[in-house]
Amino acid sequence: MFESIVSGLGGLTSGVAHLASAQGIPNLVMLAIAGTLLYLGVKKGVEPLLLVPIGFGCLLVNLPLSELMDQEGFLRTLYDAGVANELFPLLIFVGIGAMTDFGPLLENPRILLFGAAGQVGIFLTLMLALALGFPELEAVAIAVIGACDGPTAIYVASQYAPQLLGPISVAAYSYMALVPIIQPPIMKALTTEKERVIKMAAIKRSVSRETRLLFPIVVTVIGGLIAPKGLPLLGTIMLGNFMRESGVVERLTKASENEIANIVTLFLGLAIGATMEGNAFLKPTTLAIFALGFIAISLDTVAGVVFGKIVCALTGGKVNPLIGAAGISAYPMAARVVQTQGLRYNKKNHLLMHAAGANTGGQIGSVVAAAVMLSVLKGMGLI
Repeated sequence: MFESIVSGLGGLTSGVAHLASAQGIPNLVMLAIAGTLLYLGVKKGVEPLLLVPIGFGCLLVNLPLSELMDQEGFLRTLYDAGVANELFPLLIFVGIGAMTDFGPLLENPRILLFGAAGQVGIFLTLMLALALGFPELEAVAIAVIGACDGPTAIYVASQYAPQLLGPISVAAYSYMALVPIIQPPIMKALTTEKERVIKMAAIKRSVSRETRLLFPIVVTVIGGLIAPKGLPLLGTIMLGNFMRESGVVERLTKASENEIANIVTLFLGLAIGATMEGNAFLKPTTLAIFALGFIAISLDTVAGVVFGKIVCALTGGKVNPLIGAAGISAYPMAARVVQTQGLRYNKKNHLLMHAAGANTGGQIGSVVAAAVMLSVLKGMGLI
């Protein structure tokens, strides 16, 4: 009896002994990273809805001998239930669609081209990742960070590069939060003072209800025919938007925006944090992923602003090239950045609605870009 008690007490200190050993150093480092994520989410307000559960999941999985990610463990159950089978990110896309107003885009459909230009960095980073020796599936998953769209990055990584899910997810959401810091210097460097003060005409609100209803259906059909591998991504966001615009399923729309989105975000964050175990996370590959993600988002911004300058020249100076920076998918943060920068250079310059159109175009563009890459990989027989 006494020996059993002693053995049990030894088990109580085994976790401490593990952390104190050389084997526990990666876990100690990740516990510090978990604390940093929690600090950024709580104290600094950096994407708290994701960073808080991610940080806590990272904390849990790096406490030794917890067995939370073992078969039938709590975190393993969450991961298998919603990440391994792509359910959680797709449910979040339904909520995003329900919260998105495509009105500014429909008022001026040509602004969708800004959303296309804002995805150039994804493909350039894909080529860079391949040149650095990453396998095709991993290179695609890393490049999608440039979409600046967390759910898209999680969806692609969880399906085709699950071993990189942790760093890709943290990089995607970190850079989404850093958009107000990353974009303004690029916007200023690529535009002239004359271009930055261009005042654009107000957008007229004349889109009919029928157009709003047809838009998600048409996009789903066309996108599904062009890139069927990405239909789960495109279909779920358009389902949410169709429910919003129909006006007849208000309960489902509100549930998608609130209860479902909140619960799924919690579970998704914990499951992502669970992939951040020290020995798996602390590799040179992680640093490369963060570097490539930063390059992707920077190149997206460059491409968007340069395209804006081209449109500005073609229209005789009627388009402020700053709105090109909103062509990424960080909705609505990128549009707000454009509005803030526009007002900084011209106090009477209200670019928000134009930027919102480009930003919603970026949401569609990021999903289509991921869908195209996945369809190409399928055609190559890689998936």
